[in-house]
Amino acid sequence: MPDTKAVTQAKGESGAFVDARALRSEDYVTETLRQTAGSLGIASRPKVVDFSERSRERKRASLRVIAIRTAAVLASLAVLGALIWLLFFSTVFRLETSAISVSGANEWVSEQTIRQIADGQAGKSLFLVSTDEVSDQLKEIPGVSEAKVSKQFPKSMSVEVKAQKPAAMLKAGDTLTAVDSKARVLNSVSDANANGIPVIEVRNVETSLKNQSVKEALTILGALPESMRQSITKVTAETQDSITTTLNDGQRVIVWGDSSELKLKMAVVDKIINDPNVIGDKTQVDVSAPLKPIIK
Repeated sequence: MPDTKAVTQAKGESGAFVDARALRSEDYVTETLRQTAGSLGIASRPKVVDFSERSRERKRASLRVIAIRTAAVLASLAVLGALIWLLFFSTVFRLETSAISVSGANEWVSEQTIRQIADGQAGKSLFLVSTDEVSDQLKEIPGVSEAKVSKQFPKSMSVEVKAQKPAAMLKAGDTLTAVDSKARVLNSVSDANANGIPVIEVRNVETSLKNQSVKEALTILGALPESMRQSITKVTAETQDSITTTLNDGQRVIVWGDSSELKLKMAVVDKIINDPNVIGDKTQVDVSAPLKPIIK
């Protein structure tokens, strides 16, 4: 047997023999203990997760989120409440009586009557004032045909009405009562001038206002131009389809029939009576059937 000390050790060259005795031994158990040893050289165990603590951490996190969200909601409600107070309850947008302007009244529709309705909105926020509601109330005033209500922010309002003169005066005995085209009695202002207003003779004012023939006459009279109204000296309304107006004490007599197709009838009458070649020496124009007028 050869001497073991004489064995040639490999140098790692390709194809050479390797002496296993010279190789470094790997002790995996020792290496593992070394890597897991604590600061005192004692082997430590892998970290164990505490699920109870993790659960408490999640709960604390959830509570923080809830608290943040609650604070955000409360802050939003506070802002909303402040905004509502500012818009609807503060004096910033509050409509005062002194900030309401009224125009369009005349001797038959008093400014006081209009203002009473407009002033009913005083003390409210301008955001709560309904212009449509005010306008509708104003149109219920006898003699008011149109009403325009507008807001001027931050806290004023303007009211403009179109007030008519009476469509006619109803004469019952020695009493004259002014009425509008909708058969509503007007409350005249002091010293109201009734000159140039057509007069309809009736037996009883209250009863006549319910009579269809009188209503038709008032509708026609209310629509006529002022130049023609000034010339009317007599109105007859025996039936609802035989309304007749006499101009300048009989110089012209216009038979309107009823109030249907009124604009067309007025256009036909205007053309006939203002054209000498058409009217000639005739005095009566019947436009009950406006497309077939009759001249007598």
